[in-house]
Amino acid sequence: MPVIAPRQDAEKALQAMQAGGIAILPNDVGYSLIGASAAALQKIFLTKGRAPSKLNAMLGNDSLHSELHRVSSRGREIVDAITRDYDLPLGLIAPCNTEHPLLQNLDPDIFSRSTRDNTLLMLLNAGPFHRELTRLSMERQTLLFGSSSNLSLHGTKFRVEDIEPEIMAIADVVINYGLMKYHLWRASSTLLNCETLEVVRYGSCYDNIADILKRHFRIDLPARPGPTP
Repeated sequence: MPVIAPRQDAEKALQAMQAGGIAILPNDVGYSLIGASAAALQKIFLTKGRAPSKLNAMLGNDSLHSELHRVSSRGREIVDAITRDYDLPLGLIAPCNTEHPLLQNLDPDIFSRSTRDNTLLMLLNAGPFHRELTRLSMERQTLLFGSSSNLSLHGTKFRVEDIEPEIMAIADVVINYGLMKYHLWRASSTLLNCETLEVVRYGSCYDNIADILKRHFRIDLPARPGPTP
């Protein structure tokens, strides 16, 4: 008998966020703090103490990536290699179709806080709960945004028990799946622009991703600064 129920838990979380609430959610690269409304996302920003220049990340999957991003054939091959062939998580930055109805229908504040220079950051392939939630997000045409479930500059949290009380206090629902998969990296997802190949964050599985690009695409990404986690 399964000990977790991603489909039911995703439904519970989505209903709370569609009602304007905030959710603490499990992803392979750490717990996230997510909302679907401008008010929820503003509350997340203020509670975390995030700098105004920081952007929201979107929870996404292959369907949302295909719908909202505009990438070259090489960019698509890079994303597929990382997330499909090697089954790794990726914080994908790519040009987006700002005219798509899903983006056009966003609250203007969410849009401005979640895009920059017509690019959109989307977390892909981050575990079984993430897979069910993003499937529902696409099905219900409800885009979900947020960031890691921690005070700004206090590090990604890989257990609910480690999340600061200030963050726990604003959550309307908490989905606790215990210790997250990539905790040994001590970092959230690697952020990579699949078109410019700019590395915005050297996060979980970065060395694996760099190896994939070197072997299959003859692309040399920069070495990770400092010691490997």
